[in-house]
Amino acid sequence: MITKGQQVIRDWYRQKNWEQFPFQQEMEAAYLGGFSGLLNAPTGSGKTFALFLPFLADFINKHPDTYKTQTNNGLLMLWITPLRALTNDIKKAMQEVCDELGLPWRIMTRTGDTSAADKASLKRKLPEVLLTTPESLHLMLAQKEYPKIFKSLRVVVIDEWHELLGTKRGVQVELGLSRLKVLSLESQVSSQASFSDSGLKTQDFGLKIWGISATIGNLEQAAEVLLGNDFPPDRIKMVRANLDKKLLIKSIIPENIENYSWAGHIGLKLLPQVMEIVARSKTTLIFTNTRSQSEIWYHAILDNYPEYAGIMAMHHGSLDNELRNWVEQALHAEALKVVVCTSSLDLGVDFRPVDTVVQVGSPKGVARFMQRAGRSGHAPGEVSRAYFVPTHSLELLEGAALKQAIKDGIFESRDPMLLTMDVLIQYMVTLAVSDGFRADELFKEVKGTFAFADLTRNEFNQLLDFITTGGKTLAQYDEFLKVEVENGLFKVNNRRVAMRHRLSIGTITSELSIRVKWLSGGSLGTIEESFVSKLKPGNTFWFAGRSLEFVRIKEMSAYVKKSNAKKGLIPSWNGGRMPLSSQLAAVFRDKLDEVAHGIEKDEEVIALKPLFDLQSQLSHLPQSHEFLIESFKSREGHHLLFYPFEGRLVHEGMASLLAYRISKIKPASFSIAMNDYGFELLADEDIPIEQALEDASFFSIDNLLDDILHSLNANEMARRRFRDIAHIGGLIFTGYPGQQVKNKHLQASTSLLFEVFSEYEPDNLLVRQAYNEALAFQLEEFRLRMALQRIVKQNIILKTIERPTPFAFPIMVDSLGREKLTTETLEERIAKMARQYGADEVWEKSEGSGSRKSPKVRKPGITRKKGF
Repeated sequence: MITKGQQVIRDWYRQKNWEQFPFQQEMEAAYLGGFSGLLNAPTGSGKTFALFLPFLADFINKHPDTYKTQTNNGLLMLWITPLRALTNDIKKAMQEVCDELGLPWRIMTRTGDTSAADKASLKRKLPEVLLTTPESLHLMLAQKEYPKIFKSLRVVVIDEWHELLGTKRGVQVELGLSRLKVLSLESQVSSQASFSDSGLKTQDFGLKIWGISATIGNLEQAAEVLLGNDFPPDRIKMVRANLDKKLLIKSIIPENIENYSWAGHIGLKLLPQVMEIVARSKTTLIFTNTRSQSEIWYHAILDNYPEYAGIMAMHHGSLDNELRNWVEQALHAEALKVVVCTSSLDLGVDFRPVDTVVQVGSPKGVARFMQRAGRSGHAPGEVSRAYFVPTHSLELLEGAALKQAIKDGIFESRDPMLLTMDVLIQYMVTLAVSDGFRADELFKEVKGTFAFADLTRNEFNQLLDFITTGGKTLAQYDEFLKVEVENGLFKVNNRRVAMRHRLSIGTITSELSIRVKWLSGGSLGTIEESFVSKLKPGNTFWFAGRSLEFVRIKEMSAYVKKSNAKKGLIPSWNGGRMPLSSQLAAVFRDKLDEVAHGIEKDEEVIALKPLFDLQSQLSHLPQSHEFLIESFKSREGHHLLFYPFEGRLVHEGMASLLAYRISKIKPASFSIAMNDYGFELLADEDIPIEQALEDASFFSIDNLLDDILHSLNANEMARRRFRDIAHIGGLIFTGYPGQQVKNKHLQASTSLLFEVFSEYEPDNLLVRQAYNEALAFQLEEFRLRMALQRIVKQNIILKTIERPTPFAFPIMVDSLGREKLTTETLEERIAKMARQYGADEVWEKSEGSGSRKSPKVRKPGITRKKGF
C-alpha cells in the first residue's frame, strides 16, 4: 500500500518527468521501514534524492494534513559532508524540493565558512535540515545545553563516507554519532533512569543513521564502522545502485614513445593533444595530483593558448574560499570552458555542463580515478568521458591497469583507524567544555564505536588522568590541567581553556599556512610557511593564476602586489605525492606479466613495445613468478635496483630493511632512492648481493618488526607523527586566528614533549600511537609484510647491466631531488645523466624546470636519503 508521503513524492517525480530508479525505490522502502545502513551509489546517480525524498515522505506520513503548514519542527535531519564546498550545492537542491512540495522549511549550513550572522540565526531558530562537517558537529557538541539542538533529530546522513573512512575525521564522525545515539535514547527515558540501564535500543526511538558511499572494496565493513558495535544487525540494510554507468576511458599516447620522457615530468609535452580534447568538449576539468602541478598547467595553457583567458579557471584547496565559490558558480552557469583542479573538485558537487575529464598523471588509485571520471556526465544515463595523460612513459602501463581494474570491479578498501587516542582525548574535552560527562557512561558510549571497541578501562582511565592532572609526567604544569571533577562530573570551568579548545577542534593538521593578501585588501588563499620563509621582499612567485611580488609578512599574512614579471617561483605543498594503491599495483604487475608473455591486447602496451623491447634487451622483463634485481657499477659506486612494483611507501621501508640486512653481512653506507615501481641501493663499494640472496632470511618476514626498527630512524618517524597527535590531543596550542605560533616553535614544543614522554613515561598512550602510525601509514608495514611473502615465493632474477634500463632510469632521476650545491638546473642534470649512461639514444632531454620561466617539469620530491 502506498502511503500519503510516497504518493506526494511520486507526483513530484511525474511533474519533473523523472522516474525513480529501482535503487531509489529500494532506499525508500528501507527508510520507511525504519532501517539504517549504507547507500552505495556512483556520483551523478541521484543519491542525494534517494535519501532526502524518503525522509520527506516519512515526515508527510506522520503529518498528512499539516505538513504544508507545520513550522518550528526543530532539527530533523543532520547531513554531514567531508567538504564545505559540497553543502552549497546540496542545500540548493534540497530547498528547491521543499519549495516545490510546499513545505515551509529552511535548509541551512553550518561550516567554517558560515557567517557570524547565519550562526546567530541558527541559535535563534533551528532549521529542519542542517548541512555540516565533522568539525562543525563537534563544535555544536561543545556548546552549553547542546542536547536541546538534537532533541527532535530523526536521521543523520554521512555523505561521501568512503572519503572519511580510514581517517581521523572518520573517527570524529564515529564519536559524534555515538553521542547522538545516546541523546536519542536519553530523550525517551525518564530523568530518573539511566539510559544505560533502560534496556532500550537505538531503533526504539527512530533515530536513523545512513551513509552514502561510492564503491570501495570493503562496503560491509564500512557500514559496520559507521553504525558501531551496538547497532542491532537486523536493523541494517545495504542498498546498492547497481547502475550501469557508462564510462569511456582513453589514454593519450605520445606519437613517438621512444622520445617521450622516462621520468621527472608533469605531462606538458602532451598539452597540444589535451587542448584538442578541450576544444571538442563543452566543459573540461583537468585534474592534477598536486596544487603545484595545477598552477604550472594553468600557466602553460595561458601562455600557449591565450584565447582561453576569461573562460579558464583554477581550483585547489589553498585558494581563498571566495575564489573557489566563484569557480563553482561559473561552472554551473556554463561560463567556463576549462578548469584546472586538484582533489578539491573530486567530491559531490554537481556540474552538469562538464562533459569531459582529463587526468594528468596516474591517480594512483582506482576509486580516485572513478570519482574524478564521474565529474563528467554527472547525471543519470549520461556518459562519463575521461582521458588519461601519462607524465612519463611507464605511466602508460598504469593507464592500462586502471582500465582493467575498473572493468574487473577491483576497488581499494578503506581500512578504519583504531584506538586513535588523540581524537578521543579531544572528544572528551569537547564534552567537558559543554555540559560535562560521567566516566562510566562515556566509557560505555565510546566502547560502542568500531574505533574504540578494544579500548580497555585501564587505557580510558589513563586518558581521564591525562586531561585532569596531566598524567604521570605533566602533573606539575598547570597548562595541561584542563578538566575538573565535581561530584563525578568531568567539566571544564576555565573560560580560557574552553575558548582555546573550541578553536582547536578538528583533526586536519598540516604545515602552518600563511594567508596571501593584496596590499590593497582582499585575500587570495594560503601557502605554507616553509615556502614563504624563503622569500625576500621583491621576489616574484605565481599563485592563484597571478604573478605576485612579495612585499612583507606581518601577523601570519604575506602581503603582495601585482607583478608583470614573466618568471618566478611556484609554491610547493607538502604531502603531494600519493603512493600506488595495493589494488592498482597488483593489476599493474598482472599487465607486466602479460607484456613478459608477449600479450599485446591494450593500446598502451602496444605503444610501449619499444620501451619494453629495450628493457628486455638490456636486462629482463619479469613474469609474475619472477623478481628482478639489476646491478651495475658507475663512477658513483655500486648500484642495486629492486622492482617489487608495490608503491613508494612500501619501497621506502623495504629499501631500508634490505640495506640493513646486507650491512649485517658487510658494513656499508647506502644511499636510497625509490619510486612507485622500485628502489635503488647505492654504495661506494661492492655490495655482496649474491651472498645476501643465498640467505633464506633476506626477504623473510621473520623478525620483521625488529629489523624495521633497527633499519630506520624509528624515533624520528614517530616524532614527526607525534607533532600531529599532540596538536589533535590538545598538548599544544597553535594560536589564535591571525596570531598562530610559528612553525619552528611548534616543532620544538612537540619534540620536547616527545623526549620527555619517551624518557619518563615509556608506556604513554600518545607515544605508542605515534610509533603505530609511523609503521602503519608511513611505511605501510602490513603491505610490506605481504610483499615480502610474495617475493619469497618468486624466482630471483639477478641481472648485471651495463647502463640504466627503462625501469632503472626513472628511479635514478628521482634521486636528483637531493639537496646539493650545484649551479646546474634539473634539466641539465637529467640530460647529463642520460648522456653519461647512453640513455639519450632513446630518451629525449627533460622538458624544463619547475619554475615560472619554463613551466614544463616539476622538480622531483626528495626521496634519496642517507643511512648506515
